[in-house]
Amino acid sequence: MSRSGDGLAHRAGGGSGALRRIAPPARRFLARRRGVLVRLALWSLAEAGQAFLVGYGVAHSVDQGFLAGDTRKGLLWLAVALVAVLCGAPVIRGVFAELAGLTEPLRDGLVRRAVDRAMDRSPDAPGGADRAAVSRLTNQVEIARDSFAGLVLTLRSFLFTAAGALLGLLALHPALVVVVLPPLICGLALFLATLRPMAAAQRRALAADEALGDHAARARAALRDLTACGTGPGTARRAADLVADAAAASRVLAGWTAVRTAALGTAGHLPVLALLVAVPWLRGRGVTAGALLGAFTYLVQSLLPALHTLMTALGAAGSRLLVVLDRIAGPAPSAAAADRTRPRPAHPAVPPAAAAGAAPAPSGHGRRARSRPPAGGGPAAAVELRSVTLSYGVRAEPVLDSLDLRVAQGEHLAVVGPSGIGKSTLTRLVAGTLAPSGGEVRVAGHRVTGRAAPELAALRTLVPQEAYVFSGTVGDNLAYLRPDADRTDLDAAVRALGLRSLVDRLGGLDGAVRPGELSPGERQSVALARAYLSPAPLLLLDEATCHLDPASEARAEEALARRPGTLLVVAHRLSSAVRADRVLVLDGVAAVCGRHEEVLARSALYRDLTGHWNGGADREA
Repeated sequence: MSRSGDGLAHRAGGGSGALRRIAPPARRFLARRRGVLVRLALWSLAEAGQAFLVGYGVAHSVDQGFLAGDTRKGLLWLAVALVAVLCGAPVIRGVFAELAGLTEPLRDGLVRRAVDRAMDRSPDAPGGADRAAVSRLTNQVEIARDSFAGLVLTLRSFLFTAAGALLGLLALHPALVVVVLPPLICGLALFLATLRPMAAAQRRALAADEALGDHAARARAALRDLTACGTGPGTARRAADLVADAAAASRVLAGWTAVRTAALGTAGHLPVLALLVAVPWLRGRGVTAGALLGAFTYLVQSLLPALHTLMTALGAAGSRLLVVLDRIAGPAPSAAAADRTRPRPAHPAVPPAAAAGAAPAPSGHGRRARSRPPAGGGPAAAVELRSVTLSYGVRAEPVLDSLDLRVAQGEHLAVVGPSGIGKSTLTRLVAGTLAPSGGEVRVAGHRVTGRAAPELAALRTLVPQEAYVFSGTVGDNLAYLRPDADRTDLDAAVRALGLRSLVDRLGGLDGAVRPGELSPGERQSVALARAYLSPAPLLLLDEATCHLDPASEARAEEALARRPGTLLVVAHRLSSAVRADRVLVLDGVAAVCGRHEEVLARSALYRDLTGHWNGGADREA
């Protein structure tokens, strides 16, 4: 069993403790609504009278009517039973009208309690915000409301219907009660014995559901990071453990459900069988044929259906209600207990130099780029593409077609081209988050296949356009890819990227970062400083400066270029291309690579882009 399973088992126990915790507020809740309870009792008395008259009328119609030769009297007693049945409709209407006075205040109180608990939990606390609050506010509150309504209806119906039926049996003949009551009590006792373990199993199942939902929410929020870091398999294994815990809890719950079904069969069928077997004995003690028929009517029409409904409701709705009320209205779990069951966030566990963010979705499709092998570069290439082709479909035109590219160690390469031409696709291929349709991609001599590989995670850092920043301190965010960085290293990164004013505004390196309060440009600045600290020898910037002003972009790229290693930039502005050692132009027909002056002479698209840039504003590439 996983650690999460141990935590869930701990939380699932203590059904009697939950009952003790819930009982006092439950008594106070009911005490404030005595008027509603009194009116419900009055309507229920009418239901008890109805149950009494149905069996009593059938018995007397036989004994005093049909068997006595008085058909008129027999029909009159049957009419009494029919009227009792018809009176059930207004009784049920009255019961439901009063029921809302209990269920709606309960739901409102639970919603307030769930919201208060969620608001009390700081998003900066260990483990982040309480994502299980969504389950409590939606699914669990409705479970509590529906379960409470069903429980009130069935418990009230059983008590008053059973009282009416047993009084009827006593009125017909006391010996009938002696035969019917023992199997009823045995079945009910067996059923009650399953309540506590059933509640514990239900509690465990709900805890497993919350833990799995919380883990899924956290994994979804960090999906880009998980993909780029190669930590997806570990997250998937933890999810599999949580799924296994949930399945185990469901199996335990199913086992107790089977025991409960046996109890239901004992209470639901043995009384009728006992009555049939005891007919000779009952007849010998003066029980009339009409009384026997009336007893069967009480059992089949009133007592056993009410008992069946009660056991079903207590078994399902009752245990669910106890567990949900304890989870919503009971004491909040301790931080340590919550941490045991909460899936670990992805960011502290990623390996060093994995990624500063994640690869965005493929950009563009159906455009062809073919290159000539560029000259230059030593034998030890930081990045090498050999006849790489990529298509997003069997019949689709390739985005990259037989592309050859060699980037030397320590080189600064800028990639430019129209939107959708395949620039982001190129970075995804190099980062290893996308597999080529043909050809070979190598990073520092390691072949890249599009599958997560630990050695690749240590070789490259990818910074996407949508920067990933998490709740925590400024220092935690900057040291995301280099956990051993000290304050001197962090200050150096802040100084190199020009982030002093931003860091001071957030409260220094120990200040809290709330992603929703940062602008897109500020989030990109944090991600770039994180990449600056990364020990990975290859940095991939996929329009990672698009939200920065030109001066901030220039400072960031120059700082990253001074850093030891190789820099590959998907340029957002042509100024990025001018700063690079070489420029790769993708225009959908041919890929041209060389120094800025060489590409100007060989690429009409690059001349056009540069002409627009020189003629006015710094245009996007």
